[in-house]
Amino acid sequence: MKKAFILSIDMGYGHQRTAHALKSLAMRNKIINANSYTGIPETDRSFWDNSQAFYEFVSRFKKVPILGNLMFSIFDATQAVGEFYTDKNLTGSSFTQKGMYPLFVRGWGKDLIEKLSEAGRGKKIPIVSTFFTPAFMAEHFDYSGNVFCVVCDTDISRSWAPMEPETTKIRYFAPTERVYDRLKMYGVPEKNIFLTGYPLPLENVGGENMEILKSDLKTRIVNLDPNKIYRRKYGVVVEKNLGSLPVKSDRPLTIVFAVGGAGAQKEYGIEIVRAFAKEIKDKKMKIVLVAGTRKEIKWYFEKELSLQGLDALKGVEVLYEPTFEEYYDKFNKVLRRADILWTKPSELSFYAALGLPIVIAPTIGSHENINKQWILESGFGIEQKNIKFVRKWLMNEINEGNLAKIAMQGFVDGNQLGVLKIKEILTECCG
Repeated sequence: MKKAFILSIDMGYGHQRTAHALKSLAMRNKIINANSYTGIPETDRSFWDNSQAFYEFVSRFKKVPILGNLMFSIFDATQAVGEFYTDKNLTGSSFTQKGMYPLFVRGWGKDLIEKLSEAGRGKKIPIVSTFFTPAFMAEHFDYSGNVFCVVCDTDISRSWAPMEPETTKIRYFAPTERVYDRLKMYGVPEKNIFLTGYPLPLENVGGENMEILKSDLKTRIVNLDPNKIYRRKYGVVVEKNLGSLPVKSDRPLTIVFAVGGAGAQKEYGIEIVRAFAKEIKDKKMKIVLVAGTRKEIKWYFEKELSLQGLDALKGVEVLYEPTFEEYYDKFNKVLRRADILWTKPSELSFYAALGLPIVIAPTIGSHENINKQWILESGFGIEQKNIKFVRKWLMNEINEGNLAKIAMQGFVDGNQLGVLKIKEILTECCG
């Protein structure tokens, strides 16, 4: 197939995680960050930096009584997803487009699109963007090749569709049927929308037969069903999808706690370690606290573990890497030996399809509420209950085999082959 320019933004992890799953399709095996590429004009960089700083400030400020919630609710209203069942015409432009397109007129993004055109040397290399803004830029500045946009939420606001959706050249890779239908409601022609599923990392899936995923899930089911309650009821389902399971696991039950990029809920990770200190000490459990690329979150975890005398526990790991690429690779390796993914319902919601039951941390923002609803309605996870009693309620879910059931539900009903489907579409459209 012809390679593509894979575009992302390094603002938070969602768009980067989506892009890196598609790295094998990228020109020169390189992801281009639209907000920080080499040679970006200072005026362009300032537009991006200001929006990122504001979002992270609002996310953290939300904890401030009264004022924090008020400010966040006003901001969140600009990106809220409306009612699905409605007779309203949703094709009109949103607050986001009205604020964004005048910046294009002032030249925001022109340098990026011109550089991509020059790098393509007239070969019309397709653009695949994991955020809508670079896709809008490409269309506005008349990029000559095909332009694709990968959606990385389970449902989307009007912000994802361009100002004039009926005539857009942008084609969308939709991770869910709801996104597919939303884009049509927003005026995007159906011929421009492909239902592909979310692009999960192939290093955690394997090929079309999902051999890596199936192998990892076998051990996970053993860990999540210690009393064999789930397997006694649904052994036929397990056998049909995975084959025979190992007699016992080769590792302790492993929880991966992944905070968001802004680190808004890092305190929960320490609470979890404290609650399961005995199990960790007895080598019956391992907990991975994911700091990502944020050194201050790594320091927080290490400081709190030390202050509370938990740093001596050998079964606690803090996952930190200085660059996103290093973090992404290590995180995917950690997930292969994980049993539970505890996280805010971001793009990691789709990782339930890897057979990872999701424990949903409290949401921040309307898009996370939508993802949370999707996880619960799909049977892919459970909501975090009172953290004070985490040892009781989480062990109850494990001992009764409920999380094993959720793991299999995610595997059976999830969509794991998004990368391969996107590759197939690019080959047909641009090969």
